[in-house]
Amino acid sequence: ITAAADAWARGAAALPKPWQPQKPVLPVEGMRNVLITSALPYVNNVPHLGNIIGCVLSADTFARYCRLRNWNTLYVCGTDEYGTATETKAVEEGLTPQEICNKYNAIHADIYRWFDISFDYFGRTTTPYQTTIAQDIFQRLLARGFLLQDTVEQLRCEDCQRFLADRFVEGTCPFCSYEEARGDQCDKCGKLINAVELKNPQCKLCRGVPVVKPTQHLFLDLPKLEERLKPWLEQSWATGDWTANARYITCSWIWDGLKPRCITRDLKWGTPVPLDGFCDKVFYVWFDAPIGYLSITANYTDQWERWWKNPQQ
Repeated sequence: ITAAADAWARGAAALPKPWQPQKPVLPVEGMRNVLITSALPYVNNVPHLGNIIGCVLSADTFARYCRLRNWNTLYVCGTDEYGTATETKAVEEGLTPQEICNKYNAIHADIYRWFDISFDYFGRTTTPYQTTIAQDIFQRLLARGFLLQDTVEQLRCEDCQRFLADRFVEGTCPFCSYEEARGDQCDKCGKLINAVELKNPQCKLCRGVPVVKPTQHLFLDLPKLEERLKPWLEQSWATGDWTANARYITCSWIWDGLKPRCITRDLKWGTPVPLDGFCDKVFYVWFDAPIGYLSITANYTDQWERWWKNPQQ
């Protein structure tokens, strides 16, 4: 309080001159370098106040604070554009998935400009960099033995002649009996669901009744990481600032034992899987979308690795 009162008494002339970063903003030796990302808003809707408050506003506030502290700050965001929800919206509006993404990316960007959200760069995930980086990470996982292949039972709509990805299926939740549960999660009780567990499943496209058939998919072999993850978590909890809720959720996954997680989907709209036998599939959006933070930074600057692979700064 005394320091604040002294600074106030000295007046604005005594304040440090505002830092003017170079363009593009890159890490600077000897400065505090801060990279800020806010959750990538999904592209199939018009953002409202709740989205802005829960997504970009808190990061924007922090970015402004960092700049006032004269920290070298980069704030990036962009629309998350792949996945089933985009295909579903495209069907609803009679457009292609790419047209839907172009339409809603522009709407998002205009709204955030109107609210004066101070992004250094607002991008999107449907870019060549996204494909390059996601496929590179996939190839590294494959080379290190962290992927496995398995046959899974999946719902197929014979009328539409396609396997139905999670959000192309609706039915009754097997846990709480909610009648509009999706094929990946119940929005009422929050439990994760395997689509074949749904009662009274329906294809969202034609309202037909799908049948269960086998199909091949790729999985992250998460159990291989469990023993390495535990000591990392303990160190991170001791030195970091995790909320009680974040600790509890993470612990619940560890207590139950990590399970292999499917990273491919029978869709057309997504990052292609670069592996023989899987070229007709794309990456599951929750494998692909977090990589969007990297690819959006890469679209901002070709020196993106200085932000993402530079722990010394």
